[in-house]
Amino acid sequence: MRPIADAPVTRDGKVLVLAYDHGIEHGPVDFDPQPESADPEHVFDVATHPAVTSLAVGKGVAEAYYPSYEDDVSLLAKLNGTSNLWMGEPDSAVNCSVEYAAEELGAEAIGFTVYPGVNGEVEMFEEFREVQEKAREYDLPVVMWSYARGQAVKNDSSEEVVAYAARLGLELGADIAKVKYPGSEEAMETVTRMAGPTKVLMSGGSKTSDREFLESVKAVMDAGGAGLAVGRNVWQRENPRRILDALEQVIFEEASVDEALDAAAPKP
Repeated sequence: MRPIADAPVTRDGKVLVLAYDHGIEHGPVDFDPQPESADPEHVFDVATHPAVTSLAVGKGVAEAYYPSYEDDVSLLAKLNGTSNLWMGEPDSAVNCSVEYAAEELGAEAIGFTVYPGVNGEVEMFEEFREVQEKAREYDLPVVMWSYARGQAVKNDSSEEVVAYAARLGLELGADIAKVKYPGSEEAMETVTRMAGPTKVLMSGGSKTSDREFLESVKAVMDAGGAGLAVGRNVWQRENPRRILDALEQVIFEEASVDEALDAAAPKP
């Protein structure tokens, strides 16, 4: 593991990744609540907000849109992903190499999903090893999407399971681990402690109310988390920049939820 405090993916040691790999992972249904979100240009525009430290997209979207935004957006290339049409146990096809992400896309960090607990865990861990070691050659931070799944996992957001997922980020060499929110600040403290020096991000999940969302983010920050990797809770909103204003207050300014909501409220 290498210090990444000065890497483009961070701001003052904290992280807000805007995730937009949903087109492959979930399909068009995720864009229905806010149809303009199906247009990557719209989301790239949103990602120019100063609260966003990087935008996570796959190879095709990066090829098509990133050249127009490379001066304003830090690219986190998501290297693997599988469609929601896949009906087997969770798995994730490798769709882009580290070399291509670095040399052709201009990525400043890479992301890779692993599903601890599934039948294909051994192969996924080996794929992650190859990616992590190649990323070191390019001095690119590695973000692990660490989501425990499989027959033995009864509650993928329990404190024990999420802490295990975060610990695997440390054990396998991730610089940052993106995990589910375990439900409370106390549980999140366990998660961050298990991750050691690996930075821990909360997965944004499905869209919720502004207050509910910000309260969970505040709990993560107070528990020692580094920030957030979020998609739908931002670009499914009619005014995504307003929630980013509030997130900036909570993550980077250590504001309370009420202060963040006030700062992001429409001005008369």
